[in-house]
Amino acid sequence: MPREKFQTLTEQMFYVLLCLRNECYGLDILDKVPAMTNNRVNVGSGTLYNLLEQFLELGIIRETKVEGRRRSYILTTKGKEMLEKEYARLCAQVADYRNIFGTEG
Repeated sequence: MPREKFQTLTEQMFYVLLCLRNECYGLDILDKVPAMTNNRVNVGSGTLYNLLEQFLELGIIRETKVEGRRRSYILTTKGKEMLEKEYARLCAQVADYRNIFGTEG
């Protein structure tokens, strides 16, 4: 049985979706991700537009505006649920780490 797509998210996927809490253009995302992660995470334009296309196909985001080649997007309810599920998964990992190593780990 094949694994469901986007069952877990990469850092790039997580931050792209986080950016789309509010409507924005693809180019905005390319700037926002490094800014919100202190340049720890970057998303290349090829990766970004590939992800946006896949997220659209699965109903995770929706297109809100088209102005020539510029398109803006926003999370759908499904996208918000996916982001919340990933956040809960990450929090559980942190809790497991703290249980093993303590909070000072």
